[in-house]
Amino acid sequence: MKRKLFSEEHEIFREAFKKFLAKEIAPHYEQWEKDRMVPREIYKKAGDQGFLCPWGPENYGGAGADWLYSVVILEEIVPFSGVMFNLHSDVCAPYIATYGTEEQKQKWLPGCCSGDKILAVAMTEPGAGSDLQAIRTTAVKKGDKYIVNGSKTFISNGFLNDLVVTAVKTDPSAKGWQGMSLIVIEDGTPGYKKARKLEKIGLHSQDTAELAFEDCEVPVGNLLGKEGSGFMFLMEKLQQERLVCAIGAVAGMWGVLTMTKQYLNERTAFGKTLSKFQHIRFKMAEMYTEAELAQVFIDRLTEEHLKKQDVVTETCMAKYWTTETLKHIVDDCLQFYGGYGYMEEYPIARMYRDCRVNTIYAGTTEIMKELISRRIPI
Repeated sequence: MKRKLFSEEHEIFREAFKKFLAKEIAPHYEQWEKDRMVPREIYKKAGDQGFLCPWGPENYGGAGADWLYSVVILEEIVPFSGVMFNLHSDVCAPYIATYGTEEQKQKWLPGCCSGDKILAVAMTEPGAGSDLQAIRTTAVKKGDKYIVNGSKTFISNGFLNDLVVTAVKTDPSAKGWQGMSLIVIEDGTPGYKKARKLEKIGLHSQDTAELAFEDCEVPVGNLLGKEGSGFMFLMEKLQQERLVCAIGAVAGMWGVLTMTKQYLNERTAFGKTLSKFQHIRFKMAEMYTEAELAQVFIDRLTEEHLKKQDVVTETCMAKYWTTETLKHIVDDCLQFYGGYGYMEEYPIARMYRDCRVNTIYAGTTEIMKELISRRIPI
């Protein structure tokens, strides 16, 4: 179906970003996968061309563009899923842009837009995954400092980050979500340690890490908003984070289907191309239908999100369904490749590994279903 979401200007921007990917990322990505990290310089190059935080206000170094420019970036960067520009731009930076003081915005946002400052967000802990209310990292005020103690795990951009938006308990005696705050901790702060880079099934070029805070002294001026407002801030921004996941999942569907279609028209068996076998044609018909349905739903959700409407329930639905659907589409497509699908030289193998985490991060499928069930009449 013809999409109506993007203007001509968005499509011009898309072509420019495709050229950037072809020149600056595609030739090097396999090496970054082996290195288990992307170089810092790629963020700077992206920032120089306006591909980081394009929605950022001009007085903070952004282009003042609408969020659809970020959607374009997300859709095109999917084949290089270890390069998490959208984590930086559309998950982490909005916390500073929305809840930061004028002084904080002036201090941090220009570097976010230019690529000089790489961002991460630290919520998950060894004993607190999707259940954010269970975090135990504390930040106790002492004079003009917060003394932070605790640990975080599964943190994307864990080693590259210059700034990490960190969920802490500023009132350790408070129960549940109460007493939670967000503090920006800067790289080099005494007591902040990037403890261990984690070895993962997929997303090898993404530097996922454990972070440790041992009597880490953070200026009180690094608090976002008021003390105790952190949980509310996280809930407000999770709508966009889950939409980002869903948009990426749908783009992944189109990517793997396009790749597989080409393979099916080239590979032969029993004297004919694989595309001539009825079972394969029917499976492809099913998967293309799922991708079309997902695309329509996601485009509509994106429109509602841009209007600042509450689509929390729907983004939970989208996050769970699109990531689960992507998982089975990639699995079915890999089957068509036979033994070659199991070989690292074929991109389908990397997609198989990389897409598995989509049903886990930003809230597992099971948590999404729990949240949905609480918000619909039963």
